[in-house]
Amino acid sequence: MKFDASQFDNLELDNIGQWPAAAKLLLAVFLAVTVAILGYMGLISDQIKQLDRAFAEEVTLKQSYRTKYHVAANLDLFRAQMVEAEDTFAIQLRSLPNSHEIPGLLDDITFVGTTSGLDFVKLEWQPEISKEIYIELPINIEVTGSYHSFGQFVSKIAGLPRIVTVHDFKIKIDRDDKDSLNLNLKLQAKTYRYQQEVAK
Repeated sequence: MKFDASQFDNLELDNIGQWPAAAKLLLAVFLAVTVAILGYMGLISDQIKQLDRAFAEEVTLKQSYRTKYHVAANLDLFRAQMVEAEDTFAIQLRSLPNSHEIPGLLDDITFVGTTSGLDFVKLEWQPEISKEIYIELPINIEVTGSYHSFGQFVSKIAGLPRIVTVHDFKIKIDRDDKDSLNLNLKLQAKTYRYQQEVAK
């Protein structure tokens, strides 16, 4: 069958019934594709989006269910861990010096330093630094002595019954002492006080 393009000439919409069969078929295919596209855009695409949202919500709900089930299944274990965490927190809280013990802490540091063979150049409190649940109490320390004495000093500070941390070590040769191998150590020690103690 030979295709004749001239049959598509002079087609009028008012007279579709008289169109050749090929033109009618082409118009029917065009209308079917147009209706399918418009139907998809108007009806099916919204349904697909709703279905995607429902799938995403299902995944979220399943994850939430698994989490809640895990908590419910291990509730006794979580309660035991909570009690243990509270006990540990209470023990650590007792390791923080209260406001009455803070002045004695300088005496403890001085004793630890002198028994380690160090000479104090400086030992002074710095301004308090308030954090969310605790207050930081920095102490600037400068001592002279041997390298091994520094090690003993830091070790003994760590062994104090109250929590004291050491920061910002700076060691240099003591230029004032020409005859010995003394070193100069500058560091900052920090102790901490529980924030609620201030509110009492």
